Amino acid sequence: MLEELKHSVYRALIALPRSGLVQGTSGNVSGRGGDYVVIKPSGVEYDSLSPDDLVVVDLSGRVIEGVLKPSVDTSAHLHIYRSVPEIGGVVHTHSTYATVYAVLGRSIPVYLTEIADLFGGPIPVSSYVPPGDEEIGKEFAEKACPGRFQALLMRNHGVFTAGKTPKDALTAALIVEHSARIAYLAEDAGNPAVLQEEEVRKLHERYREGYGQRSDEKG
Repeated sequence: MLEELKHSVYRALIALPRSGLVQGTSGNVSGRGGDYVVIKPSGVEYDSLSPDDLVVVDLSGRVIEGVLKPSVDTSAHLHIYRSVPEIGGVVHTHSTYATVYAVLGRSIPVYLTEIADLFGGPIPVSSYVPPGDEEIGKEFAEKACPGRFQALLMRNHGVFTAGKTPKDALTAALIVEHSARIAYLAEDAGNPAVLQEEEVRKLHERYREGYGQRSDEKG
């Protein structure tokens, strides 16, 4: 199971620089399998990473497997997993437009039906927390809207997203950045209108209940 999880985390990791969500060695991805978490090692270039370089820790942070030091954000990831058991993947990025909102201390409004569908509300912003602090995980658990995809802008820092798998967490990070870019451009061009809360609720419920294929459906 851990070997499969390592490859899942690795695929999400290498997508970060390719998608423009990180620069240099910044950012990280983790995935949970039972009582263990696979996470990126600290300060390692993405181009040199392999699945075997990833570090396995338990939910208390004790290294179970790996010779490299785990990400400085490990304690934040672990707090998220302990606080929200249904989460199986966490991604941290410094993507440009979403981080602009984080620097401004502003949430990303629900201008798009896509945000309503996937997140069920605005992408909230945290209080300021120093990088690597476990308080990041506490802020995420308290402020991110519950749902299939979850996200929080970290004040003056970047973005944390989560989902049932590392792939879902990556999808959330991509959508947050896409939505932030549209929001920024829309605000620059005029006065965009936010969707009303009741409409956001309806869109989110419809998405959660009816989007995609059901395993029992034929044809």
